[in-house]
Amino acid sequence: MPLYYTQDHEWIDSDGTTGTVGITDYAQGQLGDITFVELPEAGSTLKKGDAPCVVDSVKAASDVYAPVSGTVTEANAALEGEPELVNTDPEQGGWLFRLTLADAGELEGLMDRAAYDEFVAGL
Repeated sequence: MPLYYTQDHEWIDSDGTTGTVGITDYAQGQLGDITFVELPEAGSTLKKGDAPCVVDSVKAASDVYAPVSGTVTEANAALEGEPELVNTDPEQGGWLFRLTLADAGELEGLMDRAAYDEFVAGL
């Protein structure tokens, strides 16, 4: 499944119907050590740009925005006991939530990896 990225440093791995959402390696590096993750409830309906998650770190608390609209199907329960997974494996085991996409067309407005890397290089 292709990965897409936002300017707010979220990623979504999507097949066009469902997606898995997390924060990028760049984002976790900026936050520092993650101490707690507030996850959305399954069944929550999100609009693109909503902030269903909060990631707390030793530096700050940061909202995580929904890269697309949809309905949350699952939150990563492993983060309840191991929030540091967001630091050690941000784009795999440290995923935050999964959702069913409301409009797959919203993916078209997101960046691919090359565009995201170029965006981060300019920061």
